[in-house]
Amino acid sequence: MKALTEEYKVTKTRQVMTLRDSKDAKVRGAKVKIRTGRKWKAEEAVKEAETRLKHSVIVGVTAVGRQGFGMTTKPRWDTANEKGRRELVQQEIRQMEEESRNVKAVGMKQQGSWLNWQGARSRALTWSEIWKDPTCTLCKDKPASLQHVLSACPVALKDGRYTWRHDSVLKTIAAKLDTTRRKKRKMQKNITFVNFVRAGEKKDNQAEGLGILGTASDWQMTADIHQRMSFPAEIAATSLRPDIVIWSQGTRQAVLLELTVPWEDRIEEAYERKMAKYQQLVEDCKQRGWRTWCMAIEVGCRGFAGQSMWRALRTLGVVGAERKKLITEVCREAEVASQWIWRKRDEVWKSAK
Repeated sequence: MKALTEEYKVTKTRQVMTLRDSKDAKVRGAKVKIRTGRKWKAEEAVKEAETRLKHSVIVGVTAVGRQGFGMTTKPRWDTANEKGRRELVQQEIRQMEEESRNVKAVGMKQQGSWLNWQGARSRALTWSEIWKDPTCTLCKDKPASLQHVLSACPVALKDGRYTWRHDSVLKTIAAKLDTTRRKKRKMQKNITFVNFVRAGEKKDNQAEGLGILGTASDWQMTADIHQRMSFPAEIAATSLRPDIVIWSQGTRQAVLLELTVPWEDRIEEAYERKMAKYQQLVEDCKQRGWRTWCMAIEVGCRGFAGQSMWRALRTLGVVGAERKKLITEVCREAEVASQWIWRKRDEVWKSAK
């Protein structure tokens, strides 16, 4: 395994020597300075490495153990060409880094005990050799990576693990929206989100408006928790079940909310898929005289709320500290549920028994 600091220093020293020893006179005359910060200077490291290499020429090749004279040979600084000297300097920089690591390890009684090992051979290791994801104990097909366990295992989906997490997040959102729709507020005829501020004027404290929920007082709501919801028949006839439906009979307005708890890398994909799924339903509602909004909202399974979540709450009228608090609670709920799924990844889910 290679240290990042070591690779960084080797790269900088190679850059210093390439510019300093360039065959182009203009490049050499430019005297470009390689900036590396205050703690370590590339130019000084190159000079130190060259000094060590010149000293090694005087010392010569020393025999190790029971080796005889002339058994070991290595490139010499005085006989190497330009390319060879660059390689020697880079090797010396690596050797200097190794020495500094050994000095630090010597001062550690337990962590540095490996210095006393006898007969241990050096070996280059890769992350694939050190860390291997075991096979998923549920589907017995894919590696049990975090992504697979939290969002892609077909057996976990069938057992209802992802549905349980989805409903846990949905309950938090539904409880807040149910409280918000019951609030008595000043009515507004039109939806106002951001008021225009003219030049020289100040922003109004009520510039955010009341959102959709501020346009009616007879809001009703239903949520598809435990798959027990049926779409309101007065709006449209359909077999689809959005997660949350909020509607006003008096103003003939309807809001459809569809929640997804995907892997964070697939938030945009989930948004587009859900919007396409309910596009025809929205058109049917509009044809029957209902002003309809469809909002796909995503909360990542590791506790990250997508921008669609922020926009949807703002459109409904949940703003300011209330919106921030709700999103914090929702993200926490998703994170705790995913943590439980991960901890119980090797156990049979109760719903499957």
